[in-house]
Amino acid sequence: MNITSWPVTERPREKLLAEGAANLSEAELVAIVLLSGASGLNVVDLSRQLLSKFGGVRGLLSASKAEICQVSGIGEGKFARLSAVKELGNRYRLAEITRGDVFNGTAATKEYLRVKYLNQDTEVFSGLFLDSQHQLIKLEELFVGTIDGAAVYPREVVKKCLHHGAAAVIFAHNHPSGIAEPSHADIAITGKLKAALQTVDIRVLDHLIIGDPNITSMAERGLL
Repeated sequence: MNITSWPVTERPREKLLAEGAANLSEAELVAIVLLSGASGLNVVDLSRQLLSKFGGVRGLLSASKAEICQVSGIGEGKFARLSAVKELGNRYRLAEITRGDVFNGTAATKEYLRVKYLNQDTEVFSGLFLDSQHQLIKLEELFVGTIDGAAVYPREVVKKCLHHGAAAVIFAHNHPSGIAEPSHADIAITGKLKAALQTVDIRVLDHLIIGDPNITSMAERGLL
């Protein structure tokens, strides 16, 4: 049955306006984003099909353009709307997480990075530059590629810290494999960076290895 034939109170958009988003199912919420169904499927049924195929909301929003557009009735427009929803959600969570003195706690820092680098398929080495109160000044992606394959230059990192007026820094990089174990190269470059930054009185608080779903703190492992 076409959704326009449904009672008004059962249509996803009208239901959201009347009862609030929390009272809608995942399929109904996805239907509002998709706007329209496909041949032989109303938009709610199409949403159910997508959620089933990708194993739920996380799988759906993590799927690539090619994967999603393989589904009959899904084109670039629907993919773009799904991508926009995902990015808005990430930005909202990041804005909430970075309010206040969150970088005083490793748990909050891990959550920030989990959101930032979720499903990143390229290894990215980043610096979180902090002031003397450990509030975030800037998160900056410094190098792209594996630590073995892409040079991480301590001199350039020192320059970045001085540029941002940082009193401390947390390093982080993701392992696209999902395994959050520090490699020998990770440990070695952390030691070099720490030694270089000590010369300008900037503390290295941690180096976090981001996997999925785990994040390993080298400080907690006693590797700093």
